[in-house]
Amino acid sequence: MSRKNKNHIDTNTPAGKVFDIFNVILMVVLVFVTLYPLYYVIMCSVSDPKLLLAHEGPLAWWLGEFTLEGYELALNNPNILVGFGNTMFNLIVGTVMNMTLSVLAAFVLTRKYFYLRNVMMKMMIFTMFFSGGLIPLFFVIKHVGIYNTRWANFIPYLISTYNVIIMRSFFVSLPESLEEAALIDGASDSQILWHVVLPLSKPVLAVIALYYAVGHWNSWFPSMVFIRNTKLYTLQYVLRGILITNNMSVSSGDNVLSVQEISFASELVKYCTIVVSTLPIMCVYPFLTKYFEKGVMIGAVKG
Repeated sequence: MSRKNKNHIDTNTPAGKVFDIFNVILMVVLVFVTLYPLYYVIMCSVSDPKLLLAHEGPLAWWLGEFTLEGYELALNNPNILVGFGNTMFNLIVGTVMNMTLSVLAAFVLTRKYFYLRNVMMKMMIFTMFFSGGLIPLFFVIKHVGIYNTRWANFIPYLISTYNVIIMRSFFVSLPESLEEAALIDGASDSQILWHVVLPLSKPVLAVIALYYAVGHWNSWFPSMVFIRNTKLYTLQYVLRGILITNNMSVSSGDNVLSVQEISFASELVKYCTIVVSTLPIMCVYPFLTKYFEKGVMIGAVKG
């Protein structure tokens, strides 16, 4: 008879049942703490702005009559639409460039015949701890010629060392026999990458692409530092202006709203803008759930 694992907790014993109850309670609390802020913002976004402005404390349901006036005002704000378009451009173009360079860098660092791979890896890791700082980066961007252009939003951040390390670790974990068989068939490095490595790396590619996409979606700092043209601001920077400086221009048809109405509308639009800027990227997660856990665990750095 095999011995029972000493670290195993029998769920049929009192101690096991207490452990299960504690886990359930802990998970419920964590889910509540995670989801309630989003629920609170959604309820505020459809509440009566007059009651919302006077309300304090938690919120279980919307206040007053259900209204979508805030979403109408938010979507009619030209700055939000322009910011949304700029963010989508940065997300699509930036993520494609991020993934292309990261895949190439990770693949090269796995080549045993590339004698500088260890030196290059140490140089990349060095950048995780030390950087030139913001002022040198500003001068580089200005002298390169991308200052006050949409390229300043993502060109300086094309490669993440952390993501390259994860991707490289995943590539190393792939069976060497597959690559050897491809080499015997006369495949080149580019063919091995395209036909052998990438098809087997969908989990980690999906995870890294999601990391980059979320980073571009949440990006606002480059717009604040490197861009002066308001037509090139990202959605998150526009949202920052609405939340912090109350920089909002709202109107109802051809009639300009009164000062009091603008005060009420501003409070409502803040919550609606948060929902509008958060919902699209959240819709991406369900499609990548099956890859996420596997990609993170397999691509993790192994000790």
